[in-house]
Amino acid sequence: MAALANKLDFTFHEEDDFGLLAQLQDFHLFSSGRDKKIERVMRRQDGLMEFDISIFDYSFQRGLGSRAENREFQTVFFLQSGQLGLPQLWLQPETLAHKLGELFGFKDIDFVRYPKFSGQYRLTGADEEYIRHHFTDEVLNYFTLNKGWSMEGLGFYLLFYRKGMLIPSAQIEAFYRRGQEIYQLMTDDDANKNIFGK
Repeated sequence: MAALANKLDFTFHEEDDFGLLAQLQDFHLFSSGRDKKIERVMRRQDGLMEFDISIFDYSFQRGLGSRAENREFQTVFFLQSGQLGLPQLWLQPETLAHKLGELFGFKDIDFVRYPKFSGQYRLTGADEEYIRHHFTDEVLNYFTLNKGWSMEGLGFYLLFYRKGMLIPSAQIEAFYRRGQEIYQLMTDDDANKNIFGK
């Protein structure tokens, strides 16, 4: 990981030396469980604070006790950028529980022209019109073809992860590139899409 961080012009830290856990506590991923930990942090900041990227492993304990099988792990891509202006949104794979919830009035945002996307994902947020503006045809096509991912957005913050999945070290670079793609899809201004360099 340290070698990969160096290759991609990141710094590497075994622990959360930046207070990420406190910074991200309002997001759904960080709102449940206990004994929360952020570890193996790769971080890259632009000198002018145009962007701040972190890739890290996050885990938390579900239920009571401390049994290892009740601990959930995932690798997270987190981007903070002034080029983002996202509504509060939460995209997650749709489950049977979500479909049953719709019968009791727990609605999500569906797209008539993209029934596959609407069948695969649950999309929620406070400002439906603003969310629809950001979910362009390109975004909807991307997530229709790339199943199983979760994304959260709020203002200048973007989180991207596959819930319950640690990304192996050998696949971290590909995960980073995927995070770049998501950022570019969620940014309106073409002039600001190449902020990453490497």
